[in-house]
Amino acid sequence: MTEYDIKDLSLAEGGRRRIDWAEREMPVLRLIKERFEKEKPFEGIRMSACLHVTTETANLMATLQAGGAEVVLTASNPLSTQDDVAAALVQQYEIPVFAIKGESNDVYYKHLTAALDHKPHITMDDGADLVSTIHKSRRELLDTVLGSTEETTTGVIRLKAMSADGALEFPVVAVNDALTKHLFDNRYGTGQSTMDGIIRATNILIAGKTFVVAGYGWCARGLAMRASGMGANVIVTEIDPMKALEAVMDGYRVMPMIEAAPIGDIFVTLTGDLNVIDKHHFEVMKDGALVANSGHFNVEINIPSLAEMAVGEPKRVRPFVEEYDMPDGRRIHILGEGRLINLAAAEGHPASVMDMSFANQALSAEYMVKNYKSLEAKVYSVPEDIDNEIARLKLEGMGVKIDILTEEQVKYLNSWEEGT
Repeated sequence: MTEYDIKDLSLAEGGRRRIDWAEREMPVLRLIKERFEKEKPFEGIRMSACLHVTTETANLMATLQAGGAEVVLTASNPLSTQDDVAAALVQQYEIPVFAIKGESNDVYYKHLTAALDHKPHITMDDGADLVSTIHKSRRELLDTVLGSTEETTTGVIRLKAMSADGALEFPVVAVNDALTKHLFDNRYGTGQSTMDGIIRATNILIAGKTFVVAGYGWCARGLAMRASGMGANVIVTEIDPMKALEAVMDGYRVMPMIEAAPIGDIFVTLTGDLNVIDKHHFEVMKDGALVANSGHFNVEINIPSLAEMAVGEPKRVRPFVEEYDMPDGRRIHILGEGRLINLAAAEGHPASVMDMSFANQALSAEYMVKNYKSLEAKVYSVPEDIDNEIARLKLEGMGVKIDILTEEQVKYLNSWEEGT
């Protein structure tokens, strides 16, 4: 095995037990792994993955390895690594891992470089950092990269911008856009795990609080649903009139962030954009406001601006809670350094929902290996047959059966002669 960089190999046994626990909730990936072990679709293929290093990701890595891939894993966020899982992957699975929870930005980028030194044929991204690094500073790898897969909304936005600009030089499958990904992972996974992270970090009661959700994409929908279900008064801020209208119809108050800022108790950004909560919002927030992010990058909250406004250095009042003192005596709390709170302070999405997301990753990588010669340098959706097969396998794994059309019904749906 090539080199690795993790916190502590002695954590491996505990990590292995947690990986095994997650595997019980991932029946779709298990079935794919069994097929991969027989067919070896990735024989001779090198893969570099930049993903959150969690128990669920470990099961994806094991699945790709079973398919014959030479896999290297690096973290996609400095705070999302589970150190025991990293140790288990290195010791138990002999997969090189470059990830340490709490690593500095400098170390994070050194780890990206180490993953790319693997000279991958396929990259697997959670935020497009590998793809963007290849195009910016590792262009010699363009000769060997066949294609990539992308897990997140933020990453897909970046990649589509690259494609529109003519900068993208190999095909990418937008795993995030699969129905079996964003309708479930984004909505139910992000909703539950974000709330889990906030509660673990603060131990506050959600009921009765005014809970401000910035954005109303699938991740934000899931969080708004969970917050409302726990008794919070939910406010949604949006820039898209269609999504704002949907939020109103779903029963939430909708207003600009500057109007929500003075009345919110808890703020969570889930937009993928820059400075969604900015200086003028901090200026009017109430004492004790909690501010968190569940978008991929830590740019949605303008923390540098808050630090300039504050008196003295921020105080760590709880793990993952930093308190900023304002000149007028107010206190504003940033959770998880403004990084993904569901992974910084909690364990990320439950395994049962990541089962579908990582099934999409595995099958999209297989699709890329089989079809890269006929694909252009642009962003592709996950093929519909893959999406539907994952849904079918998930239902099967859950013991749920559905109806099947009769021949008469199929004929009727495909005809135009018959009316009322």
